[in-house]
Amino acid sequence: MDEQILNYFKGDELAASTWLNKYCLRDKEGNPLEKTPDDMHKRLSGKFSECFGMEYTKLVNEHAEEIYNLNGNALGYLKDMSNPSFLYSLLKDFQYIIPGGSVMAGLGSNEPVSLSNCFVIGSPEDSYSSIMETRNRQIQLMKRRGGVGYDLSNLRPRGASVNNAAKTSTGAASFMDVCSDITNEVAQQGRRGALMLTMDILHPDIEEFITKKQDLTKVTGANISVKVSDAFMRTMIHHGYFILRFPIDAVTSSSDMEIMDKAPYNELVKSGSIYMKKVDAVKLWNTLIHCAWNTAEPGIIFQDRMTGYAPDGVYPNYRVISTNPCSEIGMGAYDSCRLMHINLTSMVINPFTEYSKINYDLLSEVAFKAMVMSDALVDLEINAVRNIMSYLDIYMDKLKYDL
Repeated sequence: MDEQILNYFKGDELAASTWLNKYCLRDKEGNPLEKTPDDMHKRLSGKFSECFGMEYTKLVNEHAEEIYNLNGNALGYLKDMSNPSFLYSLLKDFQYIIPGGSVMAGLGSNEPVSLSNCFVIGSPEDSYSSIMETRNRQIQLMKRRGGVGYDLSNLRPRGASVNNAAKTSTGAASFMDVCSDITNEVAQQGRRGALMLTMDILHPDIEEFITKKQDLTKVTGANISVKVSDAFMRTMIHHGYFILRFPIDAVTSSSDMEIMDKAPYNELVKSGSIYMKKVDAVKLWNTLIHCAWNTAEPGIIFQDRMTGYAPDGVYPNYRVISTNPCSEIGMGAYDSCRLMHINLTSMVINPFTEYSKINYDLLSEVAFKAMVMSDALVDLEINAVRNIMSYLDIYMDKLKYDL
């Protein structure tokens, strides 16, 4: 290990090797081009400052009075954003603002890589071709450092009829293992990938999904979460039975409900094109809570609340369908997140003493600056995507020439 890098991290070999292997800029032969994270922070601050150029400065000046009336401090912060030295002071030594790993590794590298850390891709439709296409998208994103999340609720339940030699389906939950194995197999520049698999509480296979990871040898390459609805919670609170169904967005008729009134619990029943199962809502909830307590999985996504709080939740085509692997943010199909972190330890005055407290003024200031940098990151990501598309165009032209 290079002594200069070790000195930067005060002898912490794990931190030094992590930075060197994952985030340090390298040449085509793989040789490091940056001696310490200080070089990386200068690279990042230079690229961020390009977003705050002449047009940005002109816009701030045109609205200076309006901005000042809203927040006098904000005007000064916004004007400083075009200065690379000012941005460097926010990034230096990881003290205040820490961009996501894809940003640190990719911004300014001139490589055809995305600056997004995580993606939610479209749910596979109920066919093997769609399932394989979804897995291919998972692979392609993970190869490029992306974490992935997607939902399995569109896949038919165990015992449903299929038009192949198997006659009946092995169920949606049976596909979890291979999806997980893909994560474990795909290398991401020395780090393991990340996957989130979700399922709607309405799905007839939901109990199998919930209990799958109680066997600690199963689905080791994915986190899992259950999308719980307000309707289920109301039923559970009133100790009623709950009707699972597939497709999950199927509308049940009065005759369907008459059938389910008489149906035994936990038995898959077909009515027309709909598969249904009657479950005890309290028992299902207790199973979910026990598994979450026992192995910390599955997580719980209160999907109606998430949709209600999301600005795009009013648009059916843009509603949250899953989350990124660590569930920080819910996203619609083919959405992505670019991460920006705040080092909260730098906000503590007199740490580890009885007089310790949070410097809220500093926290407010840094949070504001981090949000402005996050806005700039969207523009930087657009440029990165254009770079990827140009790379693909060159590749396709070369392929045509070779053919």
